[in-house]
Amino acid sequence: MSDIVEAIIEGIPRDVPVYAMPMEGRFGQGVRQGVTVALNRFLDLPGTRLPALSEDGKWVYESLGRGEVRSGRSLESLLAAYRYGARVTFRAISRTVDVSQMSPDVLLSLGESLFAYIDELSAASAQGYAQEQSERAGEQLRLRSELLEMILRGDSSDGGVARLAAAVGWTLPDVVVVALVPFPHVEGLRAALGTEGLVAERGTDVVIVYPFGSQPARRRELGRALRGRPAIVGPARPWQQAGESLHLATSAGAHGVGVADEGGPVAPVWVEDHLAELVVQAEPLATAELARTRLAPLDGLRPAVRERLTETLLSWLRHQGQRTPVAEELFVHQQTVGYRVAQLKELFGDALEDPEVRFELELVLRAGHR
Repeated sequence: MSDIVEAIIEGIPRDVPVYAMPMEGRFGQGVRQGVTVALNRFLDLPGTRLPALSEDGKWVYESLGRGEVRSGRSLESLLAAYRYGARVTFRAISRTVDVSQMSPDVLLSLGESLFAYIDELSAASAQGYAQEQSERAGEQLRLRSELLEMILRGDSSDGGVARLAAAVGWTLPDVVVVALVPFPHVEGLRAALGTEGLVAERGTDVVIVYPFGSQPARRRELGRALRGRPAIVGPARPWQQAGESLHLATSAGAHGVGVADEGGPVAPVWVEDHLAELVVQAEPLATAELARTRLAPLDGLRPAVRERLTETLLSWLRHQGQRTPVAEELFVHQQTVGYRVAQLKELFGDALEDPEVRFELELVLRAGHR
């Protein structure tokens, strides 16, 4: 039997080129153990009701499968080596036994038994391979979640963030954003973000830390990944200050900043686009009082007229009185804009010339007061 073992070990590197390396050290020991255990077990099986693999034997082949993951090889290389070993074993048995005295049925049964046995070895190794991959993926997720928490805490004094980032293969960026996605909308999120996004569960939300160096390009990429999800994205910050981005995203969510109308399209809310709204929403009573004061000239107007004029006023304030962009935003003619602005100036008088009043009007209108 030792001759068969040596023939298999000697031939594997030729038949499976990925194993073209010295059969020594832990690798060589593993191959030799696998071949020896397999051959001994196969020769012990005829005439018994023993399972194809003992518990110890199964562990050997699961370990070989795990070893392929650790070595960065595909499982196919190991399965090819098993098939080579089966061919060598079948030829050795054929030379040892006078096959001319064996009936075709017996010979066929021998071949079937041998390759069924190889299937058992392959299944055990495939299980070990899958378990190792799963455990590694779970450990990788755990480490990435730990990295996210360290970034949000601002842990930068001892270089721990940089070391952990390197350990999980994540390039530590200079600038990041932090986003929140509620649990019912996280299916497929990790795949959509790719390896650049760090993701972890926090309370009823999933928290994302995403590199944001080239802001226009990154905003498009993150926007695509979050499309169809009611996400809130905090403003860009150096990664050491990522906690500030999280705080502002959390605050925006708590105050309903940027929430789409009922039935409208679901799109991420970018806090940087709603900072003024966030400021005023933080003090709703004060904002409501300011709205009553500043919008008093519109009292008494019919609701439809008031709605048109407040819409025009906000656009006019936003675009600093330029008619063309106001007309484009409201989808009306410039003459219509001029007519509405004239009405507003008649209602508000000299107040619209006061920078502080214009600022306060824009604040209350951005906050949704009409």
